[in-house]
Amino acid sequence: MRLSSTCLFLAITGATAFFCPKPMPHLMSATRGFVPAHVATAQRVRQVSGDVSHRQGALFMGEQFDYDVIIVGCGVGGHGAALHARSEGLKTAVFSGRDVGGTCVNRGCVPSKALLAASGRVREMKDAHHLKALGISVEGDITYDRASVAAHAANLANKVKGNLENSLKALGVEVIEAKGVLAGPHKVMGDGKVFTAKDIILAPGSLPFVPPGVTCDEKTVFTSDGGLRLERVPEYVAIIGSGYIGLEFSDVYTALGSEVTFIEAMDRIMPTFDPEIARVAERLLIKPRAIDYRTGVFASKVTPGIPGEKPVTIEMIDAKTKELVEVLEVDACMVATGRVPNTKELGLEEMGVETFRGFVQVDENMRVLTKPETEGGEVVPNLYCIGDANGKLMLAHAASAQGVSAIENIKGRKHAVDHNTVPAACFTHPEVAFVGLSEEQAKAKGEKEGFKVGKSIGHFRANSKALAEGEPDGIAKVVVNKDTGDLLGVHIIGLHAADLIQECANAMAAKTPVSELAMMVHTHPTLCEVLDEAFKGAVGRTAH
Repeated sequence: MRLSSTCLFLAITGATAFFCPKPMPHLMSATRGFVPAHVATAQRVRQVSGDVSHRQGALFMGEQFDYDVIIVGCGVGGHGAALHARSEGLKTAVFSGRDVGGTCVNRGCVPSKALLAASGRVREMKDAHHLKALGISVEGDITYDRASVAAHAANLANKVKGNLENSLKALGVEVIEAKGVLAGPHKVMGDGKVFTAKDIILAPGSLPFVPPGVTCDEKTVFTSDGGLRLERVPEYVAIIGSGYIGLEFSDVYTALGSEVTFIEAMDRIMPTFDPEIARVAERLLIKPRAIDYRTGVFASKVTPGIPGEKPVTIEMIDAKTKELVEVLEVDACMVATGRVPNTKELGLEEMGVETFRGFVQVDENMRVLTKPETEGGEVVPNLYCIGDANGKLMLAHAASAQGVSAIENIKGRKHAVDHNTVPAACFTHPEVAFVGLSEEQAKAKGEKEGFKVGKSIGHFRANSKALAEGEPDGIAKVVVNKDTGDLLGVHIIGLHAADLIQECANAMAAKTPVSELAMMVHTHPTLCEVLDEAFKGAVGRTAH
């Protein structure tokens, strides 16, 4: 297998913003009068009843504004903020920039899940050993149509985008297609016209980061934006970065027949994962597949090729010495090196706002600061920033939670998102998910604050449902404060890990000690009994 010079799935960490898991509970059709999940979970939900602010706009200090709230950006965060604003009776406008749904819906979580679903079926149907164990045999070769797989992803994105647009219109949100730019206090300009609002929420999202020296033509060298179009399935692929984006695309490409090589700047593959989970992930997601990797190296120069005629060339240098160590030739190279805030053209400078590496600085209530709090940054009145642009936690569902939180604060109910209890997931086969601290981080915190850390592991191989599915690989790892019993973190790799992690995130958010979790009844036979085993083990008990 020509892995060393072919499939280079170039990987640098930090790609959590994009594919991570951005659940969209509010994507139901708006025509049935639904209450979105991220609105229902706020402290109060009010039915809009045509109040004065909705009919006439906000009155503030004797001045009448066009709107109570203007939201710049209409990704998951902007959409969540808009719907919650309407549930609170606020007259609301959203500047969509002709991109309703933003990255998640159009170029991220949603279409990537479609590619993973289709390619995952191909992998399952090609696994003759697994099928035989279930008493199933498939005659002939398993084939797929690339264009139809790509169309499935595009059609899903368009459908979800349409649902978002319908929900905004049904609840009375005015969608302005222009790209919004700050034009002064309480002012946003779009397409040459100025609109005013008592409060403004910035939700511009993020863009793929392309390192210096890497030339993207979006044909042979591409970011996740180009990869999701699946215009071809290269024989040999290089991906820069072994974070969530890189891992998910390696899952898609290898299922469809590609060979892959990861290039990772850090000293170990999948550096953002808990180390124990990363070792299991390497055994399940890397070694059995047509994948190899390089660690401790940068892709210092990437030159596009010509499909079928000229290869992509990749020069790699040692991350420490900066000496050239290898030159690879591949059919295609994907750049999965994380994302950067989309804040360059927001008009922040004119408002006296300094960004840090492009990120808008905010306090815990999502209020924009003139500069970092540690440097004496001051709150900019009536201006908020949510989602990837503030860098707090670059996940779509975190952006949605921040949007709801911003509206809560606008309404005078002080609220802060607990980012430590926001879960994340990587939708590989099997899935990886976590919430809270890794074991390493927990031990460092314990050493600093004077408490002991314990851990407990539940195994999928001991779970009846996992065995019935023929999917016994994986673990659930619980990290606890031994002195108080508080959950510090949970890390799962295994079947439906992305669904299982929510129970743990809810428990952490509710501050439920592991002693209580160990006494809760879990349905049998279900995968969640893996967590039951881990919870019981954390208090010295054995699961049934």
